[in-house]
Amino acid sequence: MEKVMGAAKGTSKHIMSAAGVPIIEGYHGEDQSDEKLRAEAARIGYPVMIKAVRGGGGKGMRIAHSEAEFQDQLESARREARKSFNDDVMLVEKFVENPRHVEVQVFGDQHGNAVYLFERDCSVQRRHQKIIEEPGISPEVRKKLGEAAVRAAKAVNYVGAGTVEFIMDAQHNFYFMEMNTRLQVEHPVSEMITGTDLVEWQLRVAAGEKLPLAQEEIKLRGHSFEARIYAEDPNNGFLPGAGPLLHLSTPQSDEHTRIETGVRQGDEVSVHYDPMIAKLVVWGEDRAAALKKLRYCLRQYNIVGLSTNIDFLLHLSSHPEFKAGNVHTSFIAQHHAQLFPAPQAPSHQVVCQAALGLLLREQAHTQHFSAQSHDKYSPFASCTGRRVNILHKRNMTLQLGDSSESFVLPQIDDESFQVWGEVQTEGEVSFLHCCINGVLSRPKLVILDNTVHLFSMEGSAEVTVPVPKYLAGVTGAAAQGGAVAPMTGTIEKVLVKAGDKVQAGDALVVMIAMKMEHTIRAPKAGVIKKVLFKEGAQANRHAPLVELEEEEEA
Repeated sequence: MEKVMGAAKGTSKHIMSAAGVPIIEGYHGEDQSDEKLRAEAARIGYPVMIKAVRGGGGKGMRIAHSEAEFQDQLESARREARKSFNDDVMLVEKFVENPRHVEVQVFGDQHGNAVYLFERDCSVQRRHQKIIEEPGISPEVRKKLGEAAVRAAKAVNYVGAGTVEFIMDAQHNFYFMEMNTRLQVEHPVSEMITGTDLVEWQLRVAAGEKLPLAQEEIKLRGHSFEARIYAEDPNNGFLPGAGPLLHLSTPQSDEHTRIETGVRQGDEVSVHYDPMIAKLVVWGEDRAAALKKLRYCLRQYNIVGLSTNIDFLLHLSSHPEFKAGNVHTSFIAQHHAQLFPAPQAPSHQVVCQAALGLLLREQAHTQHFSAQSHDKYSPFASCTGRRVNILHKRNMTLQLGDSSESFVLPQIDDESFQVWGEVQTEGEVSFLHCCINGVLSRPKLVILDNTVHLFSMEGSAEVTVPVPKYLAGVTGAAAQGGAVAPMTGTIEKVLVKAGDKVQAGDALVVMIAMKMEHTIRAPKAGVIKKVLFKEGAQANRHAPLVELEEEEEA
């Protein structure tokens, strides 16, 4: 069953209302004409949520803030619903501004028993999809919410694991959204705080046994977080990505740290599936301890090869309002400036570490040639040792932020450095054991091609040896004066043709990628010179989609 009792969302609302579970005002009727849906939206009052009745994971879901937006959002939601669920029946509901999204883990057996295993607050979201989950409401509200969820399960004689989802306003009034008739992605949070194995419970209940615990026997212990690690670019609207996991190292799993994943170093994140790389789940004696452990583990989750949301999760988990538990579904938009700080150029200390890493790689290459040389007068024959000291002057050019900078080590600008270090290997992970002006450090070191990646508890850094000017012309570039595909995907709809005049921000193409719909817009005003893809075609990342000329040039 995809959704509650095998029924659509509209049917479930009627069942819940009859069972005394609070529901939010909306239209869940059979008349699916544009006119009827638009009239119901006006009756309910904007803003409204347009949602696929068989939706899930934020797919087929749009918000219309005004009547002027309604038709475009309705059509977009329908297209995505047809692609994802082969069903474009929609419902319209009142959209609660800045609500919390709280769900309750319930369990029923074949003997008429049902219990709740507390809640998971999933309020921090992007693209209507959850990023981080935790238990997080007062004991009084928790009891009311749990009992409402059990009423929902008993109303349909529910058997097995399920999740009843609610939205909650600032006054802690809660309203039924939907029921997911399965174990959710975030079920480890419930297992961590109750000491249960819900998969074992499923097997026992399916075998006809009674629930292992009665409601009064289920105790909440400590606090847990689950952070979803995605292949995506938070700085580009959280666009999902694809590509190889060239380097992947994780924190150590233990009884208080779970890593649920299906990939290894060398695997590739495909465009054909959800871009989630892993779920990182931690437990602590209280929320502060669990949050500290979460940030510690995120620092140890290091990936090279594609963009991820790990740094964003670190900014999120360090935000004062998140630390205080003041979360809602508009949290990211409200605190955008703090969650997306301007990139900073690497410090001089980091530059020294990167330079040292490059010199150590150079030494390792030289030693490799030395081992193969039988000429005692060869320069390779005299190379020995594992440690490098930057004492003699070395000319280097490295990419620092948006520009490259040339300097003569051991001096950068007006600052001089004493630097030595060596590479230490533990398993498949390399560490740069170094000393810079008397300060010891041991960051994780990854060098791929001409880019040095450094990871430590203080943060991560990336320093690149820039491409020489004489090679810059053959490295490839994005289309000039047009729009490009932000990621690999399928062209769902072409909205313009050659000769059309467009303004900056006008929709040009709709793409489907990672099961999500993305609208590609004009980067500037002008005239469409050429459309390079037809509907149904596959476009690779950074492929030019249209050629656009400024009107004066045309």
